[in-house]
Amino acid sequence: MDEFGREGVDVKVRKLISASAVAGLLLASVPFTAASAATTEPGGQAPMTEGQQPKAANPHKQAKHAVNHTVGQLTFIGEQRIANDLKFEETLVGGLSGIDYNPRTHQWILISDDRSDNAPARFYSAKLKYDTKSFYSVELTGMTEFKQEDGTTYPNKKDYTANQQGIVPDLESIRFDPNGKSVWYTSEGDRTLNLNPFIRQATLKGKYLSSILTPKAFQIDANSGSSTQKGFRNNLALEGSSFSPDGKYYFTSMEAALYQDGEISTVDAGSYSRITKYNRSGDIIAQYAYPIDAIPAKPGQGKSADNGVSEMLAINDHQFLILERSGMQAADGNYSNYIRIYEADAAQATNVNNLDSLTAGQFTPLTKKLVLDLNTLDLPKLDNVEGITWGPKLQNRHDSLVLVSDNNFGASQVTQLLAFDVSPEKK
Repeated sequence: MDEFGREGVDVKVRKLISASAVAGLLLASVPFTAASAATTEPGGQAPMTEGQQPKAANPHKQAKHAVNHTVGQLTFIGEQRIANDLKFEETLVGGLSGIDYNPRTHQWILISDDRSDNAPARFYSAKLKYDTKSFYSVELTGMTEFKQEDGTTYPNKKDYTANQQGIVPDLESIRFDPNGKSVWYTSEGDRTLNLNPFIRQATLKGKYLSSILTPKAFQIDANSGSSTQKGFRNNLALEGSSFSPDGKYYFTSMEAALYQDGEISTVDAGSYSRITKYNRSGDIIAQYAYPIDAIPAKPGQGKSADNGVSEMLAINDHQFLILERSGMQAADGNYSNYIRIYEADAAQATNVNNLDSLTAGQFTPLTKKLVLDLNTLDLPKLDNVEGITWGPKLQNRHDSLVLVSDNNFGASQVTQLLAFDVSPEKK
């Protein structure tokens, strides 16, 4: 969500570390290396032709470090912040809407949802230092620009409007491919520019490799009448993604309901978004309805509020951690965020891939249970949390979890990283 303005001046990279450090295990950084040669698949706006599958599409290959996770209780370790005016490698750091960690290389990456306005669409590599006691520091170590299929950087809206070349990005989620040296990332699309959401694969140097065709139900229906909109809602589309730990499946989550699936959440009622399960070849295996909560607080008179899925993280091949993020505008115009982490299970859920609409109610949604309400942490500020990833194992052999917030390049917001100790589920 891009609700605020932009700002930024040059500062030293050291300004990245906040004085509120609370956590301490140094995670080594390994330089990115290029993946193998690119495919020639179109840029996600047309069906793949025969033989044009995702580059790492071996259905029999499994991640060497594959492990199913288990989630009991989350214990807060600490917070680090990145300064709003930080510039790194001549780019303004902000809009961090996705984060991931590679257990093979101990590399962290963070994607920016800058629509190529401040700098070309990009992701950052980083080092995080924390342990069970404290979160000590965050250090950026690299910046990588994403490239389109023709090798150029993504245009911003102004450039696209002028020459109608390329695709304006709204990048929201990024994941290392567990089976190879590449990353997968999503874009929300833009209805005002007639651009559909997309899923793309790139080398670790940002070079385009391939893409997965998004479901037709998500796309703009050019044949529908003006009074019957279908497909994704603007700025409420492909917000989340995750690989199953073994790398066999890739999942995506829509932030909010499709037009044909009913209204988005209100203060009085919840709604449904769709989680899609793909195989390594980009085929849809299943699709599930995820029940989004009603908006947890009433906005000021005439002010805005929403609630949606800001990210997902696979626990195994049928259970996920789901980030629900709600923004509520008070009467004075200021925003408050309500962030919850749920565990969702698709084991008994109906495959709704062939349902044109979820309004009929003839399906069983994913089940969900609350894992953590972040508003109970009493943080000085809880901002627009949009990213979640597993981190390395801690000294006590528990999993760790790290969240990141998107500051929307706004002066009134912050980029915060939150680290957690994940105790296993009691049997």
